[in-house]
Amino acid sequence: MVPNKLLRLRVFNVCKKPSRGYRNKPDFTKNTYQVERGFYNYLQEPHLHYFQKILGDDERVLTNLSDLEKYNVDWYQQVRGSSAVVLKPKTTEEVTKIVEYCNANKLALCTQGGNTGCSAGAVPVFDEIILSTELMNEIIEIDENAGTILCQSGVILEALDRAVSEKGLMVPLDLGSKGSCNIGGNVSTNAGGLRLLRYGNMHGNILGLEVVKANGEVLDCLKLMRKDNSGLHIKNIFVGSEGTLGIITKVALQCVPRPKSQQVAFLGLQSYEKVLSTMRKARQELGEILSAIEVMDAISLEWGQQHNKLTLPIDKYPFYLLLETSGSNEEHDNNKLNSFLESALVQNHVLNGVVTGEPSKVQAIWAIRERLPEGFKNHGWLGLYDLSIPVTQFYNLVDETRAYLKNQVEYVFGFGHLGDGNIHLNVLGKKYNKRLAQDLETFLMKRVLELKGSMSAEHGLGFLKRKYLPMVNSPGSYQLMKELKRILDPNHILNPYKVFP
Repeated sequence: MVPNKLLRLRVFNVCKKPSRGYRNKPDFTKNTYQVERGFYNYLQEPHLHYFQKILGDDERVLTNLSDLEKYNVDWYQQVRGSSAVVLKPKTTEEVTKIVEYCNANKLALCTQGGNTGCSAGAVPVFDEIILSTELMNEIIEIDENAGTILCQSGVILEALDRAVSEKGLMVPLDLGSKGSCNIGGNVSTNAGGLRLLRYGNMHGNILGLEVVKANGEVLDCLKLMRKDNSGLHIKNIFVGSEGTLGIITKVALQCVPRPKSQQVAFLGLQSYEKVLSTMRKARQELGEILSAIEVMDAISLEWGQQHNKLTLPIDKYPFYLLLETSGSNEEHDNNKLNSFLESALVQNHVLNGVVTGEPSKVQAIWAIRERLPEGFKNHGWLGLYDLSIPVTQFYNLVDETRAYLKNQVEYVFGFGHLGDGNIHLNVLGKKYNKRLAQDLETFLMKRVLELKGSMSAEHGLGFLKRKYLPMVNSPGSYQLMKELKRILDPNHILNPYKVFP
């Protein structure tokens, strides 16, 4: 029996998804960050005529300024390029012709999927040609026996998951941006997401890729087998490369059986020590059905209530945990979760909470966590720090950052994937301050390196974090990365100014 303090969720409001607007259009990236343009050619009429000849339809070669705006600005409205054209191929053959021509004419390219990234890796810095994969959205094959799917890289993650759900399968990746992000972008950033604890990141679920190299050559690594030790795993080079080594056009993905039972618990806790003890207890007692452990501090949810109109199902507490279980036997899973929660309350790990297995209410609970970043884009300067550190230091770093900055910013708060040691440290100020941003990054870099962590757990380096590449890798590793870039993209036309300093 569930104690009185823990309530079965009855009524909960699901907030609408945000619309994408540009109330505060940012200055051009080249001005804000004082970047120099590379030695690339400028787009001219003959180039446009060539692209129009390949793609034909005016709706696939965009040049109108009003049409270009959403492609030139990132979702968080922190950076802004000045591309004069967006190309929308539908096939690998069209991508090949575009890339081969751009390489021959030294025209820089920026590949873009759903443009939901957090590191400005999918928008141009200057006037790069934008190659949008949004029309490359064909699901080619679903094999329900093998549990695999083959699709083009522009398929939206949520649409892909809906398609495999009809076969009793699930895409082993879930993100807050699933309604907009593309599977190719997920591969390019080696996305982690909400259920990495259970299913791992993209790297471990990718069976094969088709990639167009900088010279236009198609690299076919589209094997559909999970086991293949016939030489080097070439496809892995492109996972997490953020479009700097090649353009992903097709993806073969391993899916997992869709759970028949899903439950979420939203819990209030007194301290971070209680957060850690509850996590340990959940891992021990819920083991095989535990699929996610998310943590949020009080300031995160105060932000969500104020800026995103989120409604909380319990009173205010210093910390909150969101636990999810997924399994194949509802009665078994309910009994295990209820037993865990009763024990957690009796032993004072947890102060209060709600639990539900009703799909609409499960979605509503997840919306609390997923929608936290929505208000960021309308709030001046945003420092999004995506860090992997030991969970024992998870929240200490938030406190240390707050103390370091004192009253120089408006907000410092943290939330993230406790189950895999990935915290999203968020610093919000009224406007961008270059000196402050540099000092803060130096401080965080020093602490993360001391903790043997990572400055980019799942968001990638993109443009905003490219300086970290030589700092967080050994000299030998960094040199090998540069050599791979030079071999695969000698003219540096693929996503310039990103990843590589």
